Amino acid sequence: MNTGTTRAAGVGLAVLGGAFLALQSRLNGELGRRLDDGIAAASISFGVGLIVLLLALPLMRTGVRRLVAAVRGGGLRWWQCVGGACGAFLVTTQGLTVPLLGVSVFIVALVAGQSASSLAVDRAGIGPGGVRPVTRNRLIGSVLCVGAVFVAVSTHLGDPRAIGLSALPLLAGVGVAWQQGVNGRVARAAGSPWPATLLNFAVGTCALLLALSIEYALRGAPPGHLPTQFWLYLGGPLGIAFIAISAAVVHRIGVLLLGLGMIAGQILGALTIDTIAPGTAGRPDLLTITGALLTLIAVRIAARG
Repeated sequence: MNTGTTRAAGVGLAVLGGAFLALQSRLNGELGRRLDDGIAAASISFGVGLIVLLLALPLMRTGVRRLVAAVRGGGLRWWQCVGGACGAFLVTTQGLTVPLLGVSVFIVALVAGQSASSLAVDRAGIGPGGVRPVTRNRLIGSVLCVGAVFVAVSTHLGDPRAIGLSALPLLAGVGVAWQQGVNGRVARAAGSPWPATLLNFAVGTCALLLALSIEYALRGAPPGHLPTQFWLYLGGPLGIAFIAISAAVVHRIGVLLLGLGMIAGQILGALTIDTIAPGTAGRPDLLTITGALLTLIAVRIAARG
C-alpha cells in the first residue's frame, strides 16, 4: 500500500472515530443528566469499557507482556502511560457540560483546544511518528477547521453560560491531542493498539473512581437511580473504538491530521444524530451544513501537507 493510500485509509478511520466520539458525547451527556452527576456518568462509561477490555485480555497477552517489558526497560516513560487521565477528563466534561451546552457547543470548544494542541504535539515529537513540522497546509487546515466549526454552531452560541462552561471541553481538547500522541507510542511498544486501549481505560477508571470518592465524601451520593435504558451505557464501547483507532493510526498520519479527521467525523456524526434524533436545538440548519463542508475541506488541505 503506497503512502497516499495509507494516509487516506488512516484519515477515513479517524473520521469514523470522530463519529463515535460525537455519539458518545450525546449518550454520556444524557446519562449525566439522568444521574445529575457528570463524574458518576463518566465512571460508569469508563467502567463498562474496562470490563469489556478485561474480558478480551487473553487475546492480548503478548502485547501486554511487550508493554510491561518496554516500561521496565525504559523504552516507555511513566508519563507516556497515563493518557487515560485525559480521556477520563474528556468523558467527565461530556457528562457535566453537554446537557447544558448541547453537543454542538461542546464540539466547538473541544475542536479549538484539540486543533491548537495537535500542532504543538506534532512539533514537539510527542507522538510515535516523531517531530512533524508545522507546514503551511497543516496550519491553514487547522485554522480553517476551527473557523468552520464556529460557522457550523454559530446559531447556538447566544447563551452566556456557554462562555464559562466551554472552558472545560476546551481544556479536554488540549488533553485529547496529547493523549493521542502518547497512546500511539504505547501501541507501538506493545505491537498492537489493544493493550494501549486497555491501559488507557485502566488509568482513566482509577482516576475517575478517585474523583468520585472525593465527590461523595464531600457532598454524599446523589439520590438518583441508574436508568434502565441499555443504550445509555454504550459510551464505554464507543470509547474503546475511539481510543483504538487513535492508537492504531496516529503513527501513520500524525497527531494533527488524526485530530482533523476526527473533527470531521464529529461534525458529520453530530449532523446525522441531530437529523435522526434531534435534541432541543432541532435539526441542522444551513450554517451547520456549511460548516461541515468547510471542515472536510480543511482536512483535505491538511492531508496534502
